[in-house]
Order: sequence, then C-alpha cells, then structure tokens
Amino acid sequence: MSKLDPAQTQITLTDAIPWRVPDLAPPNSVAEAVLAGGEDQEGAYLVLMKWYPGWMSAPHTYVTDRLCVVLSGVWWCNSGPDFDPGRAVAVYPGGFVRRVAGTPHYDGARADATEPAVIAVSGLGPVRQSWVDPSLPVLRQW
Repeated sequence: MSKLDPAQTQITLTDAIPWRVPDLAPPNSVAEAVLAGGEDQEGAYLVLMKWYPGWMSAPHTYVTDRLCVVLSGVWWCNSGPDFDPGRAVAVYPGGFVRRVAGTPHYDGARADATEPAVIAVSGLGPVRQSWVDPSLPVLRQW
C-alpha cells in the first residue's frame, strides 16, 4: 500500500483545524480557521467561521463576493445597513448563502441555539471588510 504524498494531497483532520478567536472578539463569540489562502491576500481563500450562540456581527460589507455553506448548526442571516436580528433568516446545514460584493449584511447564531453555527466561506481576496457604522461594536450579543 502506498503512502499519501503530502506534496499532492494535504489533509487536516477535524481535531487539528486551527481555530482562533479574532483580535478584539470576546471569548466564545466567534472563531475562525483559515484553511487555504487568506481573506487579506490576493486569490482564493477558504475559511471556516464558528458563531457561538448569542452572537452576531454588526452590518458590514466586502469588496468581493463571498460564497458560504452552512456545515452545522443554524446560521441566521440578514441584509441591509440597519441591525435588526429579529428579521434574520435561518440557514440550516447544507444551505448556501452568497454575499454580494458591496452590500451590507450581518449574521450569527441565536442565543437559544444548542450548538455553534459553523460556516465554510470562500471567495477571492482581499475582501477589505468595512463596517457600516464603525462607531458601534462590531460584534453584538443577540
């Protein structure tokens, strides 16, 4: 039996995925794992986002489209510049969300969720994230 050639196929098992809490994010709010490329780099990227129950992003935009697939949990999404989480739409595992470049949106996981929402996010970087109102908190409890 031949061994897997890491120059041809690279595998990261679930327990080795490099999750980290973004700078300035409270513990158990959101975490991310960069699997390929980077949102701040030229070219394609793949990032896993984990939204813990009770947390949501503030409205923000990107300069490139983002393609998202929910892997587990329930991800709540809304569009527009005004933060109104009560009008967010539930996206279940296997659901697909396209975030259109330049349009404001926000998302996260409801406080009554039984598990975090994990989303695979891909696109072309750099994304140049911009907050609709940078004077307000970028992460909000919901």
